[in-house]
Amino acid sequence: MTSGAGPDSRSREPTYRIEDLARLSGATVRTIRAYQDRGLLPRPERRGRANVYADVHLARLRQIADLLDRGYGLSSIKELLDAWDAGRGLGGVLGLVAEVDGPWTDEEAVRVSRAELEQRFGGSTDAAAVAEAVELGVLEPVPGDPDSFLVPSPQELAVAVELHASGVPLSAISSHLRELRVQVEHIASRFLEFTTEHVFARYLEGPHRPTDADATEAASLVRRLRPLAQQTVDAELARAMRLFANRSLRRHLGEAEPARSAFSSRSVAVPETTMRAVEALVGTANAADFIALAAERELRARALDALMPRGGPPADLDEQG
Repeated sequence: MTSGAGPDSRSREPTYRIEDLARLSGATVRTIRAYQDRGLLPRPERRGRANVYADVHLARLRQIADLLDRGYGLSSIKELLDAWDAGRGLGGVLGLVAEVDGPWTDEEAVRVSRAELEQRFGGSTDAAAVAEAVELGVLEPVPGDPDSFLVPSPQELAVAVELHASGVPLSAISSHLRELRVQVEHIASRFLEFTTEHVFARYLEGPHRPTDADATEAASLVRRLRPLAQQTVDAELARAMRLFANRSLRRHLGEAEPARSAFSSRSVAVPETTMRAVEALVGTANAADFIALAAERELRARALDALMPRGGPPADLDEQG
């Protein structure tokens, strides 16, 4: 503090040198100057040959640190702080931030030991498998305890355990998760674009920043709409799994019984070359139905031929033709 540790004689408020401000805020002197250059921190007051900081600077540094911990970048933080300085307040905005940054699942992280992991995976969790799980975020190291891990999603770990117990290698499980994550992130991105366009655009667009009331209302909408993405994905995944599981089963049954007709419970043999040609034409999943329908069409054509008079069609049809 300037003047020893006492308050400033004019403002009766504490004043600080930049070194004091750094010590109290936890930021470095270099960081404080960088914040000033970017407009995140007000310039200090000049008193004689010294720059003097006040409690307002300390409070601002603590606000910046809190927003950084929430995952915000410096550009976004500047916009939020500008809103604060313009008198719009940060209450609603930070409420919206808290709603978006809050947990999107009811799962709670659990702690698991390395020995427990080995037991659950039948003793096959080698160092490479653990390292890959850490890279994917399925496991998180516990600082100071190399034999323990934090599991952010116990459900995800339980799925891996069940798959491995069913004979799926750990490397295949990791590869599948990587592929699945890309697809799920695409779905999340599309859902966010959809809701932003049709729901949140009125809060985020326009010549003016959202007011405190706007941000509070938007936070309420996030709370209401948050479960919709998962509910939609759950319903569509169930539909798609049923569709493709049925197709897969029919395809494998079709390989064992090449031409089981949809209209009969009897099986017939079809030459392999014919079957391959049909599969190339309509796909493996549709081959059995195609053969059954083609046979039915042939039967109907022959039935029609049998109804025609011998010698060809009637004379009046020839004249019309």
